[in-house]
Amino acid sequence: MEQLPLYVLFVAVAIGAYLWSRFQRDQRRQALARFASRSGLRYSKNDPYGLVWYDFRLFGKGDDRGCENVLSGRWQNLPVKEADYWYSTKSTDAQGHPTDSGDSLSIVIADLPVTVPYVSVQEETLSTWLADRIGFHDIDFESEDFNRQFQVTAADREFAFKLIDPRMIEWLVSTDGQFAFEIRDRSLLVACEQLEPDRLAILLGAAKGFTDHIPRLVVAEYGTQQQAPSGGRPPGEPPVRADGEKSPS
Repeated sequence: MEQLPLYVLFVAVAIGAYLWSRFQRDQRRQALARFASRSGLRYSKNDPYGLVWYDFRLFGKGDDRGCENVLSGRWQNLPVKEADYWYSTKSTDAQGHPTDSGDSLSIVIADLPVTVPYVSVQEETLSTWLADRIGFHDIDFESEDFNRQFQVTAADREFAFKLIDPRMIEWLVSTDGQFAFEIRDRSLLVACEQLEPDRLAILLGAAKGFTDHIPRLVVAEYGTQQQAPSGGRPPGEPPVRADGEKSPS
């Protein structure tokens, strides 16, 4: 039998890989839609909310980014929007060939009953440890277990100590660094490695757990009481980025 030309094999492999990838995406969408239906949430293939316009550091990574497979509604009475988030960075290798790198994550954004300054709580890694050693200092707390496991940065150190009290520290340590948290204004972002649809309850539960552990003193001092603060963003308005632009409606 005559051997097939190499380019024909290459095209066949490329087509097979594309079809397999498309099949996997379709399977994930169907599974997410089923999870949403069981959980009383709405499912959207695309992102109708402009989630990447929320002013979180995670959404500044890469050269391109987006959200898809968005679930929205209430999880244990907490208003949430969950999504598959991806970002990519374009670069060139040593030979000058273009390359892409990036990551895919599962995220949830929850609406909060408070309006607060920015705080980030993420797992302590080699890169964050090195950054701390060259001057980008995180905030240390009384718990050594917590300090080893997490890096905390904040716009207002005093507020960070109010938010991350002993009860919050105990709960965060119990999560084993599986999630990264950012809180700003009236929103909480929780992110982790992309989860299979049947495991999304873990991520949504983390958002609920963080919210439930916000200290009462913080709620009393920073609570919105369902009203926008003076000059703030009323309910239903698109989030505002740091540059002042609003997300698309």
